[in-house]
Amino acid sequence: MAEAGASRARQLLGDTAPELVRLTDDVLFGQVWADPALSRRDRSLVTVAALTSLYRTEQLRSHLRLALENGLSKDELVAAITHLAFYAGWPNAMSAITELKKITEE
Repeated sequence: MAEAGASRARQLLGDTAPELVRLTDDVLFGQVWADPALSRRDRSLVTVAALTSLYRTEQLRSHLRLALENGLSKDELVAAITHLAFYAGWPNAMSAITELKKITEE
């Protein structure tokens, strides 16, 4: 059972993969995302681009939400994903736009 206040990674995988959860919480989000060399907004844009390019739609949904929370607008995300269509492939971009549409219509 998930503990109150636990990270999303801990809620999903804590009992199954505690070391992966620790690395996710402490290193990825605790150090990498906290590094002031890039703003959270910029990190979100880079992450959305990578997940779109790699067709990682399962992870993309939560990162699109985070990108909106981190200050990217829907229009900026649409423009970025449209740009990616030419570099990462049309199906990848269409899937990403579909996910963004679902999120913004909720």
